Amino acid sequence: MREQETVVEVRGLTKVFGDFVAVSRVDLTIRRGEIFGFLGPNGAGKSTTIKMLCGILPPSSGEGMVAGCDLLKERVEIKRQIGYMSQRFSLYEELSVEENIDFFMGVYNVPRARKRERKEWVLEMAGLKERRKAVTKMLPQGHRQRLALGCAIVHEPSVVFLDEPTSGVDPVMRRRFWGIINELSNEGKTIIVTTHYLDEAEYCNRLALMHEGKIAALGTPSELKHGHKEEVLEIELDRIFEGLSVLASRALAASLFGRTLHVPVKRGTPTSEIIELLRGYGVEVRRVESIPPSLEDVFVSLIEKRR
Repeated sequence: MREQETVVEVRGLTKVFGDFVAVSRVDLTIRRGEIFGFLGPNGAGKSTTIKMLCGILPPSSGEGMVAGCDLLKERVEIKRQIGYMSQRFSLYEELSVEENIDFFMGVYNVPRARKRERKEWVLEMAGLKERRKAVTKMLPQGHRQRLALGCAIVHEPSVVFLDEPTSGVDPVMRRRFWGIINELSNEGKTIIVTTHYLDEAEYCNRLALMHEGKIAALGTPSELKHGHKEEVLEIELDRIFEGLSVLASRALAASLFGRTLHVPVKRGTPTSEIIELLRGYGVEVRRVESIPPSLEDVFVSLIEKRR
């Protein structure tokens, strides 16, 4: 992947609704073939950013280029050049699988000579070759999501935007969906995706961690974890929620991980201090271990610092 193959570049991208700043001065460069992820909780500004990049929402300020088109002056052309799958189900549920594909091929002006081949590709990718006549609303959620993806890219765009594409899909289907995303990336397509699933974020080449409309951190998953300046302690307790409350009362940003707590501390902090603190409140510590930080550790720590 060459540095000059830039397909998205924005500077100072901002969106304001009345007195509410949904996205604040976002700077980004995304290269051809990347899987680029926006990670953050609901309300962080991920979807608003995506909608501006897709030409759906006009920016309040800022400038940029998407797929060779000016973000401010060529929003209609951007829509023609990209593929977009929204987090809301975007198909026509009363139509059959085949009718939905036909409709979107018409919307995107797929050449007549390519229509048959593209339809068969979508049906194969979605696992619906034997159910092409089925009414869309009767399909399982995972198959509907794959069909929605197929319809969004039936015109073979070079840049694809996916807004929470696996929301409500079971883990097995989510993994299969990401297999398709990887195949598209290997073909040279740029995939820009929003998610709040930490395990999905690991599949991205680079990530923007968003919080309150701003990019809190930017880099590869490995860079974000290795750049974490704090040590993370994994603590196993006999009463986990009492322990969580005790640590929170001392301004320690503990978070639940299954049956353990993850606690970011300054490097070199004696574990005996944590043990004594918890035991002072009657909470028995079964195990304390220093572990490599996860993306969730990094994200929780960043949010706590900004607060």
